[in-house]
Amino acid sequence: MSASYILGLDVGTTSVKAVLLETESRRVAARQDLATTSDIADLNGIKAKEQDTVQILDTLNRCMGLLPRDKLQHVCRIGVSGQMHGVLFWNAERGGHWSRGNFSHLITWQDGRCSNSFLSSLPKPDSHLAVATGFGCATIFWYMKHRPEFLKDFTVAGTIQDYIVSMLCGLDRCLMTPQNAASWGFYNTTTSRWNVDILNGMGFPLHLLPQCVPSGELAGHTRSDWHGIPAGTPVGAALGDFQCAVYSCLSAKTDAVLNISTSAQLTFAMPADFKPPNSPQPDSSVAFFPYFGSLYLAVAAALNGGNALATFVEMLTGWMDELGVELQDQSIYEKMISCALKQESSNLVVRPTILGERHDPFTLGQVTNISASNFSLGHVTRALCRGILENLVSMMPAERLREAGVNRIVGSGSALARNEVLRQEVERAFAQPVIYGQNAESAVGVALVFCDRCKSTKGAASMVQGLV
Repeated sequence: MSASYILGLDVGTTSVKAVLLETESRRVAARQDLATTSDIADLNGIKAKEQDTVQILDTLNRCMGLLPRDKLQHVCRIGVSGQMHGVLFWNAERGGHWSRGNFSHLITWQDGRCSNSFLSSLPKPDSHLAVATGFGCATIFWYMKHRPEFLKDFTVAGTIQDYIVSMLCGLDRCLMTPQNAASWGFYNTTTSRWNVDILNGMGFPLHLLPQCVPSGELAGHTRSDWHGIPAGTPVGAALGDFQCAVYSCLSAKTDAVLNISTSAQLTFAMPADFKPPNSPQPDSSVAFFPYFGSLYLAVAAALNGGNALATFVEMLTGWMDELGVELQDQSIYEKMISCALKQESSNLVVRPTILGERHDPFTLGQVTNISASNFSLGHVTRALCRGILENLVSMMPAERLREAGVNRIVGSGSALARNEVLRQEVERAFAQPVIYGQNAESAVGVALVFCDRCKSTKGAASMVQGLV
């Protein structure tokens, strides 16, 4: 009998990842990872962060084309995860096929068009999660005020991963899990409902709100063959990339997961009887994200992670261009890390919060304690890596981890994987031992979710029974 596979897809901020997970062994049989290079320049000075949806979908199809077709023919289920908070608009009335250009740009989680004064003008949500710029509902409110004609062109809205699921299944609506709905704002995770009355009172276009289904449930079946995957293959409702990354490596309730990719997160699972607060805690550096079943994750979600390093590389590249020196970003990055590895410590202090933080949006980056002897490339890179960790630890202090019974840190994420200096600073930042989990990534996590779902008759809650 032929082996069967789960296809796991992750549509991240900078890349698309695809894995084929063998269902019996739960091991990755094939994988592909391609950069999307889909960012669009800031539009009209409104601090917009948008991505070219066509480019993202082209990258997805190229990624799929690189997977072994003989294995794709034996895919028995598809799971999709992706970047949270953001919003994509599309028009189902123009035909439910993604090649017809019936969609907007993706407005990402990094979008900054919703100023603090604008956010303060919005109603208080009936949720334990505050609303921030880059959240789907906040972005829709912005369009209502500044470009209402834009919204008239679309009948459906969701995250980029929701859109992919809708197109695979030929849906004329968006089905969204609580993991993504909570990241949009104005969604109550306790009642599993949108704040319809609050939104309706503000004239919000309620028809754009997705229909919510439990995390781990199916959204439908593929309506046609896709890269060799047979028509009629079950497709799971899209999940959050963060929860899937955690799922891929969180195996015990005494573990905390540290993920550093574009941004950075430190998280652990709350007890099964935990209930989130009744109202938003906008000044708290720790939020509670819905996981699977009725479980929640306590999360310190920093906006500044690998992107702070990327910004430093861009700065160096810009300086070199001005000096008439050509050097590729990757080469600069490798030289930075090499210099920092030779510089084992530094008294230079870098606070890399150049993007602010959701609980402290006005904070800025700082470089202090500068001397003539500690401003080399090695010193700065070492201090920058240490600063990323210090910022995260300030959001989730050591005593909070101890109180939660955390006795091990599981490291994951692309920035950690490629940066030995960052790993060294992780091990210095925590009293607990640090391990680096295999396959600690969202594409693997979403495949594991639906692999376990296939094998279980007890529902999504059974997938996390080891954490209860």
